[in-house]
Amino acid sequence: MIAYCSSVAALLIALVGCGYLIAATILVGRFARTPMPSSAATPAVTILKPLHGDEPGLFDNLMSFAQQHYAGAVQIVCGVTDTQDAAVATVERLRGASTASTVELVVDPTAHGANRKVANLINMVSRIRHEIVIVSDSDIRVDPDYLARVVAALQQPSVGAVTCLYHGVAANGLWSQLSALAINAHFLPGVVLGLGSGLAQPCFGSTIALKRSTLDEIGGFAALADRLDDDYAIGAAVRQRGQAVAIPPFTVAHLCSEPTLRELWRHELRWARTIRSIAPLGHAGSVVMHPLPWALVALALAPWSGLLVSATAMTLAAIVCRAALLRQVALAFGLPPQPYRLLPVRDLMSFAVFVASFLGRDVTWKGQRYRLFPGKIAGVSK
Repeated sequence: MIAYCSSVAALLIALVGCGYLIAATILVGRFARTPMPSSAATPAVTILKPLHGDEPGLFDNLMSFAQQHYAGAVQIVCGVTDTQDAAVATVERLRGASTASTVELVVDPTAHGANRKVANLINMVSRIRHEIVIVSDSDIRVDPDYLARVVAALQQPSVGAVTCLYHGVAANGLWSQLSALAINAHFLPGVVLGLGSGLAQPCFGSTIALKRSTLDEIGGFAALADRLDDDYAIGAAVRQRGQAVAIPPFTVAHLCSEPTLRELWRHELRWARTIRSIAPLGHAGSVVMHPLPWALVALALAPWSGLLVSATAMTLAAIVCRAALLRQVALAFGLPPQPYRLLPVRDLMSFAVFVASFLGRDVTWKGQRYRLFPGKIAGVSK
């Protein structure tokens, strides 16, 4: 009797999960068809790039920001905390390339809190020349019309900041493919559904564009020195001022370069535990977003043939619905061919990360261990 009830419960959760996948498929197409904001204004822009190491694809990532089809002046400020950082040579190479952008390098080891990325940004602030400021992570690559689109969105009435959705691009190897699939088949459509339902208010490190005056009014980067969710916190602060965080209907590329399963696991666990710290109830509710594992649970516990058939059908439905969602994401945002064969593995791994996110508060980021607390982080000795 216990096995029967457990199997039925798992089957019902899987059914709800398939419904979620279908709804996300519909909303992804609708979001991509949203009209793109436009503006003739091309104000000067400062782009801040906090760097740590010469990660795979870094030069091409930075070059994509330096070679924009944008009429206004563009200043790119790259920051590192150590003269021996391998990213320095990459920035010098970028400075020697022929681009219309002005590229500057800040080397400053001054620490301003537990979040080293934010400390890096604080050290770069004095070099900002222009009123429009864009912060973007080092693993992001953009199209030539990126700046024009982001600035146009920022010029719209009541908009205080702009952020961008991102899709995953695998650098090489199995683990980077699985990392990109986590974004394209799980994270990206989940955010779109959250936006469509009004349940999500995101702000991503892929892009945070705002006016310098807005940044100063929310306390600058110094207010984020001990927060791991610095990107989300900026968006929340802008919304508290009564302004919107706009998300234009296009994606930028996040280069996934995890070389090992261990690195991939640490990365995704950090994401999951950060989300849990921001929205614990919403994160717990996302249990229904994993229909395949629940269908397999129902299949394993099914005590009689009738339920066994239903569980088998639900398992196949979960796989088909996830594949259909990924196909819609790829078509909507113009992604390259996706490794559909890895979807079942990706679904099971995402569920494992979800479960593990409740089993601790420690995360690893850029080689450092941190412990998450409400609204802040603290370093953990090794």
